[in-house]
Amino acid sequence: MNLLVDQLQALLFALWWPFCRIMALLGAAPVLGDGMVPLPLRALLSVVLAVVLLPAAQAGAGIDPMSLQGVAATFEQALIGGAIGLALQLAMSVILVLGYLTSSQMGLTMAVMNDPINGTSSDVVSALLVMLSTIVFFAVDGHLVMVGVVATSFKAWPIGAGFDDLTMQTLAFNVAWVFSAALLLALPIVLSTLVVQAGMGLLNRVAPALNLFSLGFSVVTLFGLLMLGYELRFLPDHYVRMTNRILEMLQDRMHGAPHV
Repeated sequence: MNLLVDQLQALLFALWWPFCRIMALLGAAPVLGDGMVPLPLRALLSVVLAVVLLPAAQAGAGIDPMSLQGVAATFEQALIGGAIGLALQLAMSVILVLGYLTSSQMGLTMAVMNDPINGTSSDVVSALLVMLSTIVFFAVDGHLVMVGVVATSFKAWPIGAGFDDLTMQTLAFNVAWVFSAALLLALPIVLSTLVVQAGMGLLNRVAPALNLFSLGFSVVTLFGLLMLGYELRFLPDHYVRMTNRILEMLQDRMHGAPHV
């Protein structure tokens, strides 16, 4: 009986490390880390994935979670999982920033939708683009890609081996790439609506009696929606390319990580 208890305790200790890393990953990952996914469901999914990835995390089976080294290793796993989840979240953040830029340029920032599930509010264009990117995420098996990335991370950053600061620095530098990529995607809509607004301003100077400013808002919104509908056809391809760039960044950091 004591032998069975010892074996069960060793198994639980071994499951603790992949559970911490996966739980932190799912808390920061796109789609699965949203507020609409209940915390018990994420915890259950983390337990299932921890069991599946247990052979890849056997390096930390000898660390006692109740010791000081175990506490430090727990924080280490949470940091690694959160960093991977935030890296995968960058592509979704590009789409979200693109929605805000597009809405502000078309004058739709006043049309705000309250989301009682996530507890946040967002404009209608951002909500539409996030729904589209969520569909693309599952269409390209993004959830399976996340499992593959976290499984590879146990080889690159074994439990208790530390975490290189260069990876965190690379992740911080890629935050600037989010804004630049969103601005490049929003430039066609921004420039087109700017040309329409400039044209309406010139017409108002020529014929002030027409009161074109009251009509200009509707024209700019309509023209922006037409441009947005044209751009939506190419947005899934851009999302896939941005995700591939993030995966290449993670792969380079994992290959460059020191092995013990």
